[in-house]
Amino acid sequence: MRYYEKPLPDTDEIVMCQVRQIAEMGAYVKLLEYDDAEGMILLSELSRRRIRSIQKLIRVGRNEVVVVLRVDKEKGYIDLSKRRVSPEDVVKCEERYSKSRAVNSIVSHVAHKLDFPIEEIYEKVVWPLDRVYGHSYDAFKLSVTEPDKVMEGIDIDENVRRELEANIARRLTPQPVKIRADVEVSCFGYEGIDAVKKALRAGEAVSTETIPIKIKLVAPPLYVLVTHTTDKQGGLDLLEVALERIQAEIEKGDGRAIVKMKPKTVSAVEDEELAQLMARVEKENTEVQGDDDSDDDE
Repeated sequence: MRYYEKPLPDTDEIVMCQVRQIAEMGAYVKLLEYDDAEGMILLSELSRRRIRSIQKLIRVGRNEVVVVLRVDKEKGYIDLSKRRVSPEDVVKCEERYSKSRAVNSIVSHVAHKLDFPIEEIYEKVVWPLDRVYGHSYDAFKLSVTEPDKVMEGIDIDENVRRELEANIARRLTPQPVKIRADVEVSCFGYEGIDAVKKALRAGEAVSTETIPIKIKLVAPPLYVLVTHTTDKQGGLDLLEVALERIQAEIEKGDGRAIVKMKPKTVSAVEDEELAQLMARVEKENTEVQGDDDSDDDE
């Protein structure tokens, strides 16, 4: 639940709601960002298409992104529309709601632990940061590395501030991700393997201090590019650059590079599968080498 300075939303505001009950006139909902204020999505505002079954369009308990059509502040009636919401509105609202939930989780934990009024934390910390940074979540993330800058001018109990900073650091410190790309690199020209090595070195050379790139052989001509970084998008972009460098360099030696898997974050399962593949290939190579030695002895 998110606490707001205003008890009701404004007209034309995009909000997140949860369906509470379905009726002949439409759907009764509660506004999750406004302390569960009651609202209604009129039947005519559920879809642009002809409605054959309301149950197929909306379900009790499901979250929906809606736009506010009318607000009767005296009676507390809120009319909402689902059909007037664009796909872009849905993405933005879901992102904002996700941020708000993360902020509320941190604030609620601190308030409960210190037995401190949650409303006061919102009034003295969250709302001021919303006004300065657009959303307090973005301010919280920045405070992981620049706490003094973000919290400058925030007037709240020192114990609450320290507990907030500790929780923010624990929950919002970026975790490193593993990013991988697979590429086949081969050259049947004059330079041969030397051209392949040169191309791979060119790929590794684009590494930065925060995004180091390592290239490993799986089995000729397949190689994997791997990086561990807290900057997910930066890592994806840099691996793309590395692949471009490899391709440009290998083509100078009349070779070619074929991307088998574009840069992507990999799970522990995918990582383990790659490790097993590399171990199997190494074992097969060892066995072949052993057979060759036996033939020579005979």
